[in-house]
Formats: sequence, structure tokens, C-alpha cells
Amino acid sequence: MTRLTRRQDRGNETERTADEQASVKGCPECDSSTLLTNADGSETVCEDCGLVIKEETIDHGPEWRAFNHQDRQQKSRVGAPTTQTMHDKGLTTTIDWKDKDVYGRSLSAKKRQQMNRLRTWQERIRTKDAGERNLQIALSEIDRMASALGIPRSIREVACVLYRRALDEDLILGRSIEGIATCCLYAACRSENLPRSLKEVSDVSRVERKEIGRSYIYLGRELDLEIQPVNPKQYVPRFCSALGSSDAVEAKTNEILDNSLAQGLLSGKSPTGYAAAAIYAATLLCDEQQTQSEIAAVAQVTEVTIRNRYQEQIDAMDLS
Repeated sequence: MTRLTRRQDRGNETERTADEQASVKGCPECDSSTLLTNADGSETVCEDCGLVIKEETIDHGPEWRAFNHQDRQQKSRVGAPTTQTMHDKGLTTTIDWKDKDVYGRSLSAKKRQQMNRLRTWQERIRTKDAGERNLQIALSEIDRMASALGIPRSIREVACVLYRRALDEDLILGRSIEGIATCCLYAACRSENLPRSLKEVSDVSRVERKEIGRSYIYLGRELDLEIQPVNPKQYVPRFCSALGSSDAVEAKTNEILDNSLAQGLLSGKSPTGYAAAAIYAATLLCDEQQTQSEIAAVAQVTEVTIRNRYQEQIDAMDLS
């Protein structure tokens, strides 16, 4: 009965505070409606006459003080931001695998047994159903492939969001988790204009390239992904950097690709192959020695592809 009375008193006090705050609409001295409340919310003052209307109000902020933005950021008590790259979005408790206390001393045998039991239940609770286990496997696979390809954190977030959408719409039924995870990563790279070819993605994946391509087409159709065709110019800086080409070669390569794009020669062609052929043509025009085999190894295409695309570009620019 005493607890109930205390709860009612606290509730009445909260209601009175809210009513008092709502009742202060103007200054009782000059009838002005321009009232100012200081940063910590402890005083309400009239801007015109300076009358302190309310003071010693309840401060719902932290107990520490900060005088600038840097101090406020250092003293803020927040955890890590939520992330889509973890199946529980990072809102979880992690139990350390080291059997030591906060002072670095080893735990007793009874405590070690208790901590092992807590770790077991922690893993069971984190993945309590099949959907969360599916998500845990897929997101870890996306993180592994993204690390191998050097993909930034922002694009990993996009890939994980795409996989969550596919899981929510039951698009993974009958397909492998690794295949859908790989095509989500490839779709994220395409949507964010990051030059990563299907060959590069399939090299770090555990599924075949043909399955990735089929899953990518299916996912794009079901999720209504509006992804533009890849521009071969996106691959030029990376290929030229790997080959050690000069700035003149890179500029000439972009000029050749712009000319080919204006004439509609890129339709249906591999963007990496066209970029490699343009680099080869640019090296010949700039008198820099780069063999077809060296360029083909960097671009991961065949020398036959470079020769075919090179001939088309030379004919388009009337350099033959």
C-alpha cells in the first residue's frame, strides 16, 4: 500500500510540473510572450523586462557540465552506433573469452564454469530462431568478402540492408545464403558506383559466377533496384594505378572512352574489357610500353578481348 501511495505521489508531482510548464505562456509583469529558457532549463526569463518567471525547475539533464561542443562530446555517455552489418544491429552484450576479472586476476574454477555457461546461453539468445541464424551467417559472409575486396564501411551497410530486405520478402527460399549475400554485395557496389567487376566479386565468393549472376538478376527484379549500366571510366584510375601509367595515358584513355560512348559502342560490351582496350590504345598513342598481357592481367580479361575492343576504338577514332 505504501509503494502504491509513493507512485501516485510521484505521478501527481509529474503532472503538476507539466501543468506549470504549460501554464506559463506570457510574462505577468509586461504581458510579453517572448520568454527565454537557459541552456540547462533551470530558469525562464522574460526577454523584454528581464523578470525571472520560473527558477529552480527540475533539471532532467546529466550531472556534469560542459562549456563547449568538444567537452560535451567527450562527456556524452552513449554506446556504439547501431549498424546494419550485425544481425542484432550491435545492440547486444559481449562476454569476454578471457577468464579474468577486471583487475586481470584469473577466475576460480567455479567462476569459470559459470562464465562458460553464460557464454553458451548468450549465443543461444542472440540467435534464437532460424531467421537470425540466417542473418548472422549472411552478414558475416558479406563482411568477409568486403574486407577481401577493400570495400568501405558505407557500402557494406547498403549490402546488409539489401539482404535484410530480401530476407523479409522471403526471396532466399530455395537459394543459397552465400549466393544471395554475394549478389547483395555486388548490387551495393553497382548502386554506389564502386568499380568492382563480377569476376572480382566471384573470386572471393564461395559460389560460382553463374549463380551470382542469376541471383543478381532475380534480386534486382524482385526488389525493383534501379541500377545504371557500369561506366568503363570508373575502372580507369584503378587500372592505371596498378600498371604505373602516367597522367597523360589516363587522360587519353578517358578521351577514347568518351568518344566510344558517344558513338554507342559500349552497349552490350564488358566495361572492364573496354577500359583495358582503351588503356592499351592510350599507351600506344602516348609512346608508353604496356603489353596486352600486362593489361589483361590487371583488368582480368583475355588478350583476345583487348584486341577486339582495341580495333573497334581505333576505327571509331579514324586512327587506322
